[in-house]
Amino acid sequence: MTETLETANAPLKAVASHPKPLWRTFLAFLAPMMLANVLQSLSGTINSVFLGHMIGVQALAAAIQFFPIMFFMMAFVIGLGAGASVLIGQAFGKGDFDKVRTIAGASLALSIVFGLVPAVLGGVFAEQLMIALQTPPDIIKEATEYARIMMISMPVFFVFLLATSILRGVGDAITPLWTLALSTGVGLLITPMLILGQFGLPKMGVASAAAASLASLFVAIAWLAWHLIRKKNPLAPNAELLRHVRLDPKVLGKVLRLGVPTGFQMVIVATAEIALLGMANGYGSQATAAYGVINQIIAYVQFPAMSIGITASILGAQAIGGGRQAMLWPITRMALILNMLITGTGVIAVYALSGPIVSMFVTDPAVIDLTEHLLHIVLWSMVIFGFAVVFSSIMRSSGTVLAPTAIGILAILGVEVPVAWFLSHSIGIDGVWWAYPATFITMFVMQGGYYALVWRRRSIRALV
Repeated sequence: MTETLETANAPLKAVASHPKPLWRTFLAFLAPMMLANVLQSLSGTINSVFLGHMIGVQALAAAIQFFPIMFFMMAFVIGLGAGASVLIGQAFGKGDFDKVRTIAGASLALSIVFGLVPAVLGGVFAEQLMIALQTPPDIIKEATEYARIMMISMPVFFVFLLATSILRGVGDAITPLWTLALSTGVGLLITPMLILGQFGLPKMGVASAAAASLASLFVAIAWLAWHLIRKKNPLAPNAELLRHVRLDPKVLGKVLRLGVPTGFQMVIVATAEIALLGMANGYGSQATAAYGVINQIIAYVQFPAMSIGITASILGAQAIGGGRQAMLWPITRMALILNMLITGTGVIAVYALSGPIVSMFVTDPAVIDLTEHLLHIVLWSMVIFGFAVVFSSIMRSSGTVLAPTAIGILAILGVEVPVAWFLSHSIGIDGVWWAYPATFITMFVMQGGYYALVWRRRSIRALV
């Protein structure tokens, strides 16, 4: 019953006996995850390019208004996935596959229930949300249409995100990669058709990107279910797994104890991003467009750091579940080295090619100049961000979530928002972007300090 999953995840099992260098084991999981994360963002990037070039800067700014709201709504499922992944990773490390299905089923059930909330509210209050964000009047109609469709798609999106997270929790980085590739491809195909109204499809303008995203999610989830069933994967949505898809209070209590702090931190991050977007909106639609383009570009630079952190967390959880706590420091050290090499290389590449990269999104020379200038302010700090992510991720793999979460929230509320507000009033739009390096440096110092002085001196035990 467990043969398929164990065989598929042989690279991660290598951590147990150490038959090959740790960096190879790390990269065997990291490489497909990085590519998958790039593909996940690529859909949004392609849509932004389509909107910016085929319709105009105002269309791009309208879609960008929803980014912080999207991040805010994703906070729950990201936290849920983080909690489930820690428990699933530890159960997988023990070889308890029935426990893996139990945790996965309960988490999926909760994601479906909570996904219905933004879907219902979004159909009613999308315009009020855009008004509350101080969306410029010239784009509020288009922004509302885009936001309404995206919010209605949240139940499907929640299941999509959680399913890929669960598969990664048991070490399967390949299936999420193919799933995301399919989703991106479908979006790439449909979005321009809807913008132009081709092949009998309605001409939807800015909402084209949102409608294409929803269609791509349905196609990708259908393919994922078929693929897992065909491969007889123990996590396939068959009768055995569906029997576990229920709101199990005992299981969800453990998942939420780990996931709620992470989700709460994501809510704080999203709230801060909304505040910073409001500050950027005060400088006009060009500054708003620059804000969105920079976030798109930075997402790609952050992916290595985020992927390295997730990999470290999964390897750490499996090591703890298998009673191999001595592997935690080597995993941490390798993650820090890879962040310096991979994230650092990405930062250098974007600095060198910033002009052509920004021009992919917008054609207005004034917006290009502004975006490139602001990007240069924040880009270098992504390496520092990656170091902080590694420390917090490895601590979370043991179930230690409150301290890393508290540190993250303190940095956001105590540094990011006040620094952005103060500097934006002192030096203009540049001040909003200087707040990010200040925040990342604070996170790195505090996460690293807690890791070295407190967490490493504790006794680490499995939670399942």
